[in-house]
Amino acid sequence: MVGDIHGTYSLLAQALKRVNFDPNQDRLFAVGDLVDRGPESPDALTWLEYPWFHSCRGNHDEFVINAQNPDFDGAWWMLVNGGEWWLDLDPTTRHLFSERFQQLPLAMEVEIDQGKVGIVHADVPSQLNWAQFTAAIERGSPAIQQYALWSRNRATGKCTVPVEGIERVYCGHTVIKSGTIKIVGNVYFIDTGAAYAFPSARLTLLPLTDQQS
Repeated sequence: MVGDIHGTYSLLAQALKRVNFDPNQDRLFAVGDLVDRGPESPDALTWLEYPWFHSCRGNHDEFVINAQNPDFDGAWWMLVNGGEWWLDLDPTTRHLFSERFQQLPLAMEVEIDQGKVGIVHADVPSQLNWAQFTAAIERGSPAIQQYALWSRNRATGKCTVPVEGIERVYCGHTVIKSGTIKIVGNVYFIDTGAAYAFPSARLTLLPLTDQQS
């Protein structure tokens, strides 16, 4: 399980090497935000071709999809959110990115020995259990889809209840500047700022069976 990668694929490759990741038998799951801020954002397409690499969609991945919309505020993406790498891509590659990122699910579910764990980029609404949340996404609820991509309520302490109906949930989106993951109820926030410059910034990689920070 890896936190927000944000175009730091060299860091990810080094982390996988340290833990002796075996692509023939292991799988890697990501909480989204595969691009922006880091120097290797274009490598995201290559990683998505690996059969053992699985990611849900983050809000920065959504920027890539929305970039095909003429009404999209590209300047805000480029200047504030690290999307300047997009300017260097040819139209064919941009189209490939958009098509591939549209295939990324907003939420994933993985079976482990302890039960099922959920993966979503930002958060799960406090009033919904996991089944209700995923059903709302499947129905195409705009409000729930936005919550899955953008909310910081649980990560910032505005909500502390666990998500019912799932063993635990992994999220990214909100950078935890302490350099260690943050656990709220049964929700693990694992974005520790891989593409940022603060002293404790790092890429978090942990096994799904590990419940320690």
